[in-house]
Amino acid sequence: MKRISRISRISGTSGSSQLALFGAMVLLAVTSASVSAADNGPGPLGVTAVAAETRQSEQVGALFAADRGSALGGGHFCTASVVHSPRRNLIVTAAHCVDEDASDLVFAPGYRDGKAPYGLWKVGRRFLPDGWSKGQDEDSDVAFAVVADEGGKRIEDVVGANRFAPGTTTGATAVTVTGYPDSGETPIRCSAKPSAHSRTQQRIGCPGFTGGTSGSPWVNGDHEVVGVLGGHEQGGSTADVSYSVVLGTEAAELYRDAVSGG
Repeated sequence: MKRISRISRISGTSGSSQLALFGAMVLLAVTSASVSAADNGPGPLGVTAVAAETRQSEQVGALFAADRGSALGGGHFCTASVVHSPRRNLIVTAAHCVDEDASDLVFAPGYRDGKAPYGLWKVGRRFLPDGWSKGQDEDSDVAFAVVADEGGKRIEDVVGANRFAPGTTTGATAVTVTGYPDSGETPIRCSAKPSAHSRTQQRIGCPGFTGGTSGSPWVNGDHEVVGVLGGHEQGGSTADVSYSVVLGTEAAELYRDAVSGG
């Protein structure tokens, strides 16, 4: 699964995990030259690189336990992103990132190298589907959360937002996935075309998406979130293939609940 527990992150990684992380680091080094191409559009499909600092990448951030304070380095465990809402205060992520095991959290949009350039935003009320709350159904692994104002400003006014777009046909266009692996302090991104894994799950082939990338948004060329990394195997059991629930009726209803209750 893509999310790594806080215990395993503190105690270290196994030999096989270290090899996997080394392979991912080599991959990022080899493909870093493709960053500019990916920023100007879909770019080379299926290639993972460090995400450049752009308006779009600022809308994606890392989740931390609130007790990290200002000592953020190495403490992120999941990814989330800002989505448009009337109150301009909403983020979307995977349900398994913000369920009952996750206590007080903060969100750092645009997080890089131990710094939160756009501040730390307290995560407040969370909205999870009944399918996840009652049985951790992998087909319901998506969630929204309200973030509190900071300095009299709302998060969408500071970094902008993508639109949440349930009901979009899987694979209609290429998407860009941006997320934060636990093993690094900068976000990575990859563009590819999703395909159907099942009626309720979609998948994408992008190397290097290890633990910590759960909750990463799948954003199409119209700046719409059409997937959220999670779902099957809580996002996937390998670094090369990732999953998302198909954002259908349940996700649309959840978004409406979050908008009206936020």
